Amino acid sequence: MAPTYNVQISHTDNKHLITPVEDSLITLEKISAQLPYGSSSGNWGSSGKGFTEQSGTPIGADIKYYAESESAFYHLKANFPIDKVKEFVQRAYAVDESESSKESMKEFINVRDEPDYRKKYNAFAKSYYEMSDLIFGFAPNGMVVVWLGFGPTQIELGQYQAEKITNESEIKRLKEKYQKTYRVDATLFEQLAKEYYLPNESPEKWLKYRTRYNWSPKISSENKNFKLFSINTEYYNGERDILLRPFVENPTVKEKAIPREMNFFWETGKNEAFEGRVFFNWEKANEAFKNVGNFKLNIKIDPDNNSFQVYLNNQPFQADSIRIYKSERRFKESFK
Repeated sequence: MAPTYNVQISHTDNKHLITPVEDSLITLEKISAQLPYGSSSGNWGSSGKGFTEQSGTPIGADIKYYAESESAFYHLKANFPIDKVKEFVQRAYAVDESESSKESMKEFINVRDEPDYRKKYNAFAKSYYEMSDLIFGFAPNGMVVVWLGFGPTQIELGQYQAEKITNESEIKRLKEKYQKTYRVDATLFEQLAKEYYLPNESPEKWLKYRTRYNWSPKISSENKNFKLFSINTEYYNGERDILLRPFVENPTVKEKAIPREMNFFWETGKNEAFEGRVFFNWEKANEAFKNVGNFKLNIKIDPDNNSFQVYLNNQPFQADSIRIYKSERRFKESFK
């Protein structure tokens, strides 16, 4: 059965808006699929908009689009890694504890191995998400990143390069089609092209965000009753992941981008439930990460739960901001 999913077109920010003129998604099953109507929106890795669900295993994209800030048309011809996509569309990622199963949560399950997983784990609420979104991110100079979304979890599929269209007759044809499709007259088109043009724009920042290091989070406390329940991380490269018990207690070191924000939940007793948040500056984190090698990003919570410190392995690291809140969230192993 072919997967179904929402397609999103995002951009770095509003000044780098792009608008598809011609597009098609290439699917393994030869099912016709396409991008949503209209321009990009939201922020890097999330358009913030829904659309009619598309079907078919996505293995490529053929997109001609107008980059407003560059007053230029681009052609993206991307071939996705087929084996990688075929593997991902068979996965369902854990996003919350299951109320309908007593089995330990896994980072993800293979749907082929557990075809009845919805009945088993998702009877009362979605604990595991299959692929729900195909997300495109457009940066200046034709840089395009593609992610696969599994509910709140988001994984980068790859980075691709669109080619700037220079053939004058093709530019003329696309310009006329753009104006007709979006009901923009020729005079207004030229006016907006001058108004929104930004010289010397670069995708460098978003290319740097894709830098990865071998690391894992490790959250601990000397409080003897400490229980860690989940870590939710949002990364600068547009990825997101969720770690739950039991695998949240000792996560595997993996290649991961630099985190933008981590929030985590723990308890030390009845009515002692907390949420912590830590925010990172990319430049400071990148400078520190590249000098460490494989490492643990250690967050050590004070026994009284009033504060925490961040370390790279055992060296103190100054995060941008740290916060602690009382939490009302409850888990299966919460103190009664």
